[in-house]
Amino acid sequence: MFWLGLFALVAVVSIIGVIYMLVAISRFSLISRIDKKWLRVALSFAIIVAVGFIISFVLTYTDAIIVFLHVVCFFLIYGIVFGIIKRIRKKDFKIYWQGWFAIISSVIYLSIGYYLCNNVWQTTYNLKTDKNVSNVKVAMFADAHLSTVFDADGFAKRLEKIKNEKPDIVLIPGDFVDDSTTREDMVNACKAFKNLSVPYGVWFSYGNHDEGYYDNREFTFAEMEEEMKKNGIGILKDDVTYVGDLCIVGRLDGTRGVRQSIDELLANVDKDKYIIVLDHIPSDYDAEADSSADLVVSGHTHGGQLLPVNRVGELLKMNDRTYGYERRNDTDFIVTSGIACWAMNFKTGTKSEYTIININ
Repeated sequence: MFWLGLFALVAVVSIIGVIYMLVAISRFSLISRIDKKWLRVALSFAIIVAVGFIISFVLTYTDAIIVFLHVVCFFLIYGIVFGIIKRIRKKDFKIYWQGWFAIISSVIYLSIGYYLCNNVWQTTYNLKTDKNVSNVKVAMFADAHLSTVFDADGFAKRLEKIKNEKPDIVLIPGDFVDDSTTREDMVNACKAFKNLSVPYGVWFSYGNHDEGYYDNREFTFAEMEEEMKKNGIGILKDDVTYVGDLCIVGRLDGTRGVRQSIDELLANVDKDKYIIVLDHIPSDYDAEADSSADLVVSGHTHGGQLLPVNRVGELLKMNDRTYGYERRNDTDFIVTSGIACWAMNFKTGTKSEYTIININ
């Protein structure tokens, strides 16, 4: 229901934005010189459609909407700024500064957002525990959404960076694939793990996109599991496994059906082990903080994705945290912004990352 409401809001804002931009674009001197108003409007509309089509073709239709909404915002901002300046100086501008500043700002701002989304950084956390366990280096990433920001080759390059960190264990808390993921990318991305030698293995728990929302994907749920297992990826679906001094717990995604409570899941685990929980959506903090979990790792939020809506999930109580580290009771929580993105190629409120967690 939330997403339907959000899409409806975006649709309404986009329609209003188109009307506003028809007027704004027609003020550029090359267009404003045209005598006939209908021709000015038609040319402005053609420019909007042409730019939208090009962005949709090169990137995605979602990216086209994101670009359009940002351009509208910058036109509004500079409209207010130059409107105030015009009142102060009591004189019209010979140059349409509002339009030029809006376009230049949009290009710079969205170019930075594209760069932050399509490149990957390492974020490091150093945690301490009183438990009698060996020091462990954990590599964790989520939200690869294969075939969106990058294909299998792009994923392999990012995985190589993780490999170079020589982690003891790799954790993937969900959304490895998407509805648009091709079979080729899924298979080849799984194969990339074959050369990843880590003492405690690679462990995966499902996110809301991994099972797929539609029936148009080139591979089945079972085929993906088969490829993962074939390449050494352990799958945890409300399951517990032990490796070294660690207890690894993978929760089912909370949006995809009934799952065990965290207390049920941890009822019989060895409490002397360092307990790490993979939970795709960071929305069960109170229960997990009251449990015996030592560390909970999540993704899903993409770090808030875009300014200024990057904290909406917390405000609407959809997530307990959008990004980063938090400690509640004796439990550490980490939410990653994701190694990639879903449906769009821009991150303006965060950046793409994988995390290294040193447990000492």
